[in-house]
Amino acid sequence: MKQIRRLIDCNWKTLVSFELIYKFSTAIIFVPFIWGLFDLIMRVRGYYYLTLENIGAFLLNPFTILALLLIFVIATVGAMIDISAVIFILDQSSQGQKVHLQQVVRFSLKNALRAWKPKNFMLVIVVLLFMPLANIGMASGLLSTISIPEFIMNYIEKNSVLSVLFALAMLVITILIMRWMYAFHYFTLEGCSFKEARRKSSSLIKKRRLRDFLYMLLTQFVFVVTYFVFIFILIVIAVSISKIFSGVFVLKWFGATAIWMLIIFSFGIFAGLSVPISYGCISVMYYRHKETVGEYIIHSIAPEYNVSEKRMRFIHRCNVILGCFVVAIGLTLGFFLCSGRLNPNIEYVRTMEVTAHRGASAFYPENTMAAFQGAKELGADWIELDVQQSRDGKIIVMHDTNFKRTTGVDANTWELTYEEISKLDAGSFFGSEFAGEKIPLLSQVVEFAKENNIKLNIELKPTGHETDFEKSVVDVVKAAGIEKDCVITSQVYEVLENVKEYDSSMTTVYVMTLAYGDINKLKAADHFSVEATNATPGLISSVHGEGKQLYVWTVNESDSIIKMAELNVDNIITDDIELAKKCIYESKYSNLLVEYLKLFE
Repeated sequence: MKQIRRLIDCNWKTLVSFELIYKFSTAIIFVPFIWGLFDLIMRVRGYYYLTLENIGAFLLNPFTILALLLIFVIATVGAMIDISAVIFILDQSSQGQKVHLQQVVRFSLKNALRAWKPKNFMLVIVVLLFMPLANIGMASGLLSTISIPEFIMNYIEKNSVLSVLFALAMLVITILIMRWMYAFHYFTLEGCSFKEARRKSSSLIKKRRLRDFLYMLLTQFVFVVTYFVFIFILIVIAVSISKIFSGVFVLKWFGATAIWMLIIFSFGIFAGLSVPISYGCISVMYYRHKETVGEYIIHSIAPEYNVSEKRMRFIHRCNVILGCFVVAIGLTLGFFLCSGRLNPNIEYVRTMEVTAHRGASAFYPENTMAAFQGAKELGADWIELDVQQSRDGKIIVMHDTNFKRTTGVDANTWELTYEEISKLDAGSFFGSEFAGEKIPLLSQVVEFAKENNIKLNIELKPTGHETDFEKSVVDVVKAAGIEKDCVITSQVYEVLENVKEYDSSMTTVYVMTLAYGDINKLKAADHFSVEATNATPGLISSVHGEGKQLYVWTVNESDSIIKMAELNVDNIITDDIELAKKCIYESKYSNLLVEYLKLFE
């Protein structure tokens, strides 16, 4: 860590300034530009929204492919600018040379454009795919937010073959990243092709791969722990100041403001150094290994930098004005916080509800009366269930089109009558204590919901073998008189159109794995249900602006549940009802300070 600190110390201001400007520019300019370009593509192609039902045709159009390639190019160049800049600054620091932002931008832009030479195409794949997926801290700030959608990960985790293949893929990617750990340094500092850079990196790291990789991870861990310990100390000091000077408002105000501004400043430093710390560690090992093997160290050459005295005075004045502005804002916020006029804990305007996915499916066999009874006992507001039609036209509660997974019988839903279906064991697959659990009719579940005052989310899953499917479902709901306490949902938009055509008073929800664009134009949908990773502030604002609700599925991790609560979605569909209820409650009343102070109780 000492060597890394010495490497960063020389140009730490330039490093932090560049990283903060880069992250700010990415958030304010680059990302909106990318999404704006994507929206333009959709408008030109005549698409107002994208779902799984139309995305195939959209993506396969030649115009779309060319436009997406342009986005691909821009993203690669943007990420390479960040990586090139950090390596360049650290290399200049290793020589004891001070560099300025203008030099950093000129060097990194020139180096980033080299990535698009045909011989360097593999670098593009590594930048955009390997590093973010491996998630080892080497990706630029632009790519660090890339993640695999939760619904895909859930599907992979439930499939043993896919889980093994995914684990092997991650292992291969990690091994390749370990082999190519120094490739970006060779590419940036020595100006060689990426193919040559990979070869040199593999040679340099030979027999040191695991050790170097673990050292890099340990460095990142120590950096993060140090940061949180430092912030913890500052928060304790802030609380202490508040108590000590509780009777002297001015001292409490100024003391608290100073500490909280220091916390914010520290966060800025942390954000600015997160990527440089990783590359600082790699740089230290890179120079050390080259010296060990006797390989000549080639340093980067900084572009010329000339600035007039007049310009320096102007920059200095701007810095002073900016500093005064920040202090003024800090004092203002500090005043409102200390006087109790600003309360950071804001209650939700909307009431968030919890839906039991296929019943309490984390603890009971899915889509059975046992799972629905369990959902009621655990306090679910809604029950989500899937329905299909049997050979004799009965509406049964079943997710899969085939009975094999849950009953062991290899037959499709449309091939058996309900009399045959009623003899199947739908509980033993989950546990022997549930042996004999049956596949219920929708009419049974509707009566249960009515008696227990619980709402239903009924998802229609058409197989193409139905007769009057939508009409039959609506008739069952209306016969029980619970149409006000249920919603009819489907992943097939045509199903919702058929429901509305038969009875426009029924509330419909369009279930979407992918949701992008102006989905409010889908008039047959009263509300929307999206995979959780698609729930963005913009989408939620758009849906709420039309007076509609947004459901999210299937959210089973505490972090994801809390995120959905913070986004203010209307309904969380989950397998773990207790966890969802607990997280939603805690998210309403907790904040960072309270969590830290719990350690003193």
